[in-house]
Amino acid sequence: MSTTTKQDTFKTINPTTGKEIASHTYMTDEQVEESIQQSHKAFLKWKTKSIEERGEIIKSIGKELQNYKKELAELMTDEMGKLLSQSNHEVDLCTSICNYSAENAPEFLKSEERKLDNGRGIITYSPIGIIYGIQPWNYPSYQVLRYTIVNLMAGNSILLKHASNVTGTAKLLKSIFDTAGLPEGLFNVMVIEHEQSNAIIEHKLVRGVTLTGSPVAGEKIGEKAGAQLKKTVLELGSNDAYLVLDDADIDLAVEKSVMGRIYNNGETCIAAKRFIATEKVYDEFKEKFVKAMDALKVGDPKNEDTELGPMAREDLRDKIQEQVQESVEKGADVLCGGKIPEGEGYFYPATILSNVKPGQPAYDDELFGPVASLIKAKDNEDAMRIANDSRFGLGGGIFSKDVEKATRLAEKHFDTGMVFINSFGLAEPSMPFGGVKDSGYGREHGGFGMKEFVNVKSIIIIDDE
Repeated sequence: MSTTTKQDTFKTINPTTGKEIASHTYMTDEQVEESIQQSHKAFLKWKTKSIEERGEIIKSIGKELQNYKKELAELMTDEMGKLLSQSNHEVDLCTSICNYSAENAPEFLKSEERKLDNGRGIITYSPIGIIYGIQPWNYPSYQVLRYTIVNLMAGNSILLKHASNVTGTAKLLKSIFDTAGLPEGLFNVMVIEHEQSNAIIEHKLVRGVTLTGSPVAGEKIGEKAGAQLKKTVLELGSNDAYLVLDDADIDLAVEKSVMGRIYNNGETCIAAKRFIATEKVYDEFKEKFVKAMDALKVGDPKNEDTELGPMAREDLRDKIQEQVQESVEKGADVLCGGKIPEGEGYFYPATILSNVKPGQPAYDDELFGPVASLIKAKDNEDAMRIANDSRFGLGGGIFSKDVEKATRLAEKHFDTGMVFINSFGLAEPSMPFGGVKDSGYGREHGGFGMKEFVNVKSIIIIDDE
């Protein structure tokens, strides 16, 4: 690492008001190196602890998250604009991750024995060292807990580079972990710039890298880590399709589709984004969907009656407006929304685009905000074809009264990592989370994430007889 001591500062901004929340200072390279060394020393001690011992501290983190719930939820809303009710739910999800991981790790990580022709084999899941996580702003606590908790349970230590606009949340999580009794150095927050991040990936003591971000970021991080022969888990963007089939319950489909598009202000990788309705039900779905989206109350995310808050940053709002305008220039129609409102804050209205076709951002790309793409399919088969006509493959959904048929379609034909039947969902600690194609690789949750960064070690014992 270089030896610069320059310490630049940056500000976090409240997207509801556009006003400054706090000022933060980037770490020096010396501080970065010190954190890495501290993390490695902590790992050497932590890896010797039993899974049960680790689990007790992880459960304590879950409890401490609840003790800090009000402060943490309000800070997340202040930093990135999600509804306060959803911030509270996020804290609860983080506690669930702690409890699920602590309770199930002994089973997930237990050694396995196998009979050999001339002896026996033992397979162990051994920790490997420092896992470096580069995380986004849209779920400021959940994204961190998702990779941190399972890797701590596995015996690894954690470095976190969080998105700069949620730096306050990263620091508060560090305080919560410390208060819960996590040994010093096992979870370090790196307030750093891109060049420093690249140096961490290259550092000999860092053994794995996980990123949640855009496909472009995934390509860069995957290449840098691959050049160092280090494993990565990449959870990238998506353009999830939700199919409204011939026999769908339209009212249910509309209710869940609205939720799926505007939850977290539409800034979710696994949000419902493309809505593909068959010719038979298209007109009814379109009419009810537009009415419901157009009626949403936009405003202060801390008000109980608000249904849609601001976008997290001004540049993100500008980008989605550009995507909408380009889609319209290439033939899409605006059914509701589509214009930046006047006033303070980074608000964008719930928007639906129809006549969406290949070549438009609304069809080809991820719209990371409250903009829905409505597409008409000839029939059920055509709807599935359109759904899979995407470079992404994170999640998706199917609305149909025939659950068995929908399940078969999900299992045999949907080319995504997750499929929701007659619902919209985010994350379940007991179910694997991740995608295919440009949505990345690797899995989190469901026990799978706990084995992403371990050494699957074979111990072979040969009988002398």
